[in-house]
Amino acid sequence: MSISTLSRRNFLKTAGVATGGLVLSVALPGNALAEKGIMKDANTTLNAFIHLDDNGDTTIYCGRCEMGQGISTALPSAVADEMEADWQRVTVKQADGDEKFGPQATGGSASIRVMFQPMREAGATAKAMLIAAAAKVWKTSAENCYAEKHFVFNKINQQKLGYGELASIAANMPIPEKPILKKKKDFNYIGTDLPRHDQGEVVVGKRVYGVDTKVPGLKYAAIIHCPVLGGSLKSVDKADALNMKGVSNVVVIPRFDIPFGSIGGVAVVADNSWTAQQAVKKLKIEWNLGDNASYDTQAYKKQLVANVEKPATLAAERGNIESAFNAAKHKVSATYTGGHLSHAPMEPNASVVWVQKNSCEVWASTQSPADIQKVLGQYLKREPKDIVVHVAMAGGAFGRKFKCDYVHEAAVISQETGAPIQLIWSREEDMRTGYYHSINAQHIEASMDENGKVTGWLHRAAFPSIGTLFNPSLVRSSAQTLGDITNHLFGIENFRAESGDAKAHTRIGWYRAVYAIFYGFAFSTFADELAHKAKKDSLTFVTQLFDNNKNKDQQEQVQRAKKLLATVAKKSAWHQRAKLPKGQGIGLAVHYSFQSFVAMAVHVEVNGDDIKVLHVDCAIDCGQILNTDGATAQMEGAVVMGMSLALSTEITFREGAVVNSNFHNYPVMRISDMPNVRVHITDSDESPTGLGEPGVAPFAPALSNAVFAASGKRYRDLPFKPMAV
Repeated sequence: MSISTLSRRNFLKTAGVATGGLVLSVALPGNALAEKGIMKDANTTLNAFIHLDDNGDTTIYCGRCEMGQGISTALPSAVADEMEADWQRVTVKQADGDEKFGPQATGGSASIRVMFQPMREAGATAKAMLIAAAAKVWKTSAENCYAEKHFVFNKINQQKLGYGELASIAANMPIPEKPILKKKKDFNYIGTDLPRHDQGEVVVGKRVYGVDTKVPGLKYAAIIHCPVLGGSLKSVDKADALNMKGVSNVVVIPRFDIPFGSIGGVAVVADNSWTAQQAVKKLKIEWNLGDNASYDTQAYKKQLVANVEKPATLAAERGNIESAFNAAKHKVSATYTGGHLSHAPMEPNASVVWVQKNSCEVWASTQSPADIQKVLGQYLKREPKDIVVHVAMAGGAFGRKFKCDYVHEAAVISQETGAPIQLIWSREEDMRTGYYHSINAQHIEASMDENGKVTGWLHRAAFPSIGTLFNPSLVRSSAQTLGDITNHLFGIENFRAESGDAKAHTRIGWYRAVYAIFYGFAFSTFADELAHKAKKDSLTFVTQLFDNNKNKDQQEQVQRAKKLLATVAKKSAWHQRAKLPKGQGIGLAVHYSFQSFVAMAVHVEVNGDDIKVLHVDCAIDCGQILNTDGATAQMEGAVVMGMSLALSTEITFREGAVVNSNFHNYPVMRISDMPNVRVHITDSDESPTGLGEPGVAPFAPALSNAVFAASGKRYRDLPFKPMAV
């Protein structure tokens, strides 16, 4: 960790701000990030700019993408808190894509985990330099001064100087090597429900999203892709599209066979977006569908089940599973499955790209500007640093906007036409030719003794992994990918994990919570099944599974998981569940992912095939919370997403192509179905861990367990009630 000042000239060059004052650059060594598992390039540094103007106005740059999760409020508020800045005097700006900001990829619930400490130290450094500047003016020691709400005060005579008055003097003060950080009890913003900095703009519709970008001379494009992965264009008749008023061009985009490159398609360019979208429908196209034309998800799921219900490739083992099974009083087995999921963000894929002879400028809703620079650099044969990427607010992302195929396609069209191009994928195009959460199957067998103690656990999993994006020849997940199975906190002496074959027939991509969705579903649902077999209540049984963990390195984690499970049991009146009306039940689940713990208690009412979620109690332990309002919203959003994937959403392939096309046959949860959600946040002094993703995993198993409690019916396939399409 190092902090430096920048000259006004250099700051203007890098940040585009025409003011003077105090400017700080915060550098986190790349090897520190590498140790955290965030990036591979240990030579890259991370810089966060703070600029205090001579009039006191403060600008803080956020290097991570804002997509509704509140990161552009949470991280800058940590700077402002340590700086003793007045939040009303702070302006937050989104940083453009630049390696000086280090890994700007926003995903993996890593933003706050990685950036919390550097942002705090940046604010503390600025405060120390401002105090030193005031002490110089008053000809006293820094110990006689303190900062509060954008002022420095003299303890001796209560004189005060505003931050703006001190900015230029502070810029020339020595930079403290180890700035003193505030104690938790002194926080002003961290750990509160500080309103989002852009709340007013969002409410009145002034927030600029990717689809809102406009530049002079802009042309609009719409696109259609081959519906089957690996297919290619056979022929295209452009005549009817070109005859439409306002249409200027039809561009064939070849497949760019690198991760996140286009799968190939045909685009129409027009004077407005509507005309482009209508003209695409007039293209007469024939495709060569290729090897994946026979892909059928119903048949493929059956094949995955067959692959996990027989011996597979060893991933990890401990103890002697055969001996445990041979000596068992009871043996229980179950197979769990789940279908493909589409990210379906409210804002479809959108970007504006202008490729010129000596420049390339991009405006995009993106989770990873560095990947845009890398892909366009390869395509245009230019240095990635020469690709200018302006990061726009994203109207939802969930992992989809980590991939930049839609930006690459806009670049191809712009280079072909010589004009700046706005390309917006239609909802149908995104749902039918996007990236998908893995279809999957898991088979678990367990042995129990006469006291209901689990003595052995065999866990097989088969799913096309995300690694197939980078190595299409992969046919099974690695032992590392199955690490969340191997390292689960249940204490089981005899254990074996195996990986079944699962070739990818479509593009598999990160989806919010990633593998935790199906791992969490299998572990917590099967534990409930074991509890039923042992004639014990689920809370007692799962608590005993945790208590059986004798690994000294995992004891703190075990206690945190148990505490959360007890919390949701208490808050949901689990212990009074016998008094519930007929047809109602409560289910519990807890899961550890992205270094955080989330437990849920779901209260349902079941009437035949109708499942109504009444209440959800959600407890989160992710270390120090930066913004309680944001954390609550993340958990509420996780319930919405978890409820959708548990009950209804599934992508279906037939003859190699996606059948779903829009929300009418990919029914995400409607607001009228929203249950009462109560979020319980653990007050913690631990460093922050993941928040955005870990809330999704526990919902589906808690729901499954609740439905069983209410009706005696057990669901083992996600979603429970798939729509026929």
